[in-house]
Amino acid sequence: MSSSRHPLRRALGATALGVLTLTAAQAQEKFTFMTNWYAQAEHGGYYQAVAQGIYQKAGLDVTIKMGGPQVNIIQIMAAGQADCIMGATDTQMMVARGNGLPIVNVAAIFQKDPQVLIAHEDVKSFEDMKGKTILIAPTAIRGMWSWLKGKYGYTDAQARPYTYNIQPFVADKNIVQMGFLSSEPFAIQKAGVKANTFLLADQGYPPYANLISCMEKTVKEREKTVAAFVKATAEGYKSYLADPAPANALIKKDNPNMTDDQLAYGIGKLKEMGIITSGDAAKQGIGTMTRERLLKTQAFLVDAQMIDPAKVNIDQAYRLDIIKDVKVLP
Repeated sequence: MSSSRHPLRRALGATALGVLTLTAAQAQEKFTFMTNWYAQAEHGGYYQAVAQGIYQKAGLDVTIKMGGPQVNIIQIMAAGQADCIMGATDTQMMVARGNGLPIVNVAAIFQKDPQVLIAHEDVKSFEDMKGKTILIAPTAIRGMWSWLKGKYGYTDAQARPYTYNIQPFVADKNIVQMGFLSSEPFAIQKAGVKANTFLLADQGYPPYANLISCMEKTVKEREKTVAAFVKATAEGYKSYLADPAPANALIKKDNPNMTDDQLAYGIGKLKEMGIITSGDAAKQGIGTMTRERLLKTQAFLVDAQMIDPAKVNIDQAYRLDIIKDVKVLP
């Protein structure tokens, strides 16, 4: 009888295979990460790290969950249903920390906040918007709107609610609206309207965006795991900017409404505007944060009366050492 057909050897072989499979499974630590919106180009690095096995090589079994307009991802993380989340901006995370939630931010994937103002083609600058009606989402009134008023002298009399519908803008040339770099400008372009897009970050708006934010307890108890996730994510974004196809397939699977042309537009804008790779990231690596920059955001939030400086200690709200050790250069 050949050895491959021997029942005992077959059983032993199966047992050995089972042990190997079990060991491999044990080596992959489960980790759940939640984004702040439906899957899109901005989230590409996370999906790329899944698609290309980058998380797996780091010893992680990562599940990505989508956020959305009716999803409070901070509450979900606080309830233990996600290990870390994609913080929209560090203004949001500082406000949450100031409200008593022990959030720690360990990386900032976006060196520039992708929030923009969009105006019709006759408007050439932020100064030209001073007499226009400006549509601002209620969630941005105390954030970007406060900054715009302080820098450009806009008034609350100009502001109207933005309801994530571009039709008022399309219909009225006197309207300016807020948006996100890869979303509303694309939709407006598709609608056949010529418009100019203005990135707040290029005018000095200080916040980081696309933060990796976790509960203090998670970072303390699973520091090596969080660090592995941060490094693999930075590698994922570097890979995504080079060849987005693997991640895009997963993005479209999670978000069937996402189209190839919108993904291409989004990736193009991320590159063109240096959202991920500009500034300190060019020399210190993707995801980097600096204390100097964070202090500027904190000062803005204090001036806007959004946080009490006594309740937000930068050195407790941010762990700069984790991303400092990553150094995934663009």
